[in-house]
Amino acid sequence: MVTVEQSRISIDPRVCHGKPVISGTRVLVANILGALASGQSRQSILQDYPAIKELDIDASLDFATQMTRFESFDYEYAGK
Repeated sequence: MVTVEQSRISIDPRVCHGKPVISGTRVLVANILGALASGQSRQSILQDYPAIKELDIDASLDFATQMTRFESFDYEYAGK
């Protein structure tokens, strides 16, 4: 498995109530995963969320994979 740079995902209590988002956006990782789960294509997701890149979709999948394995990982946390 290729690990995507986790700086693409950020968690900040001041943005979207601290839910994981694509860094620099308010696009929730959960929305990307939900779109993929419902069968939406990557191209369609990129059209729906023009602020993200294909690597952000990869990062969302990687994030979900690590969460389901209960692994710890580094991510950008803007709250202090």
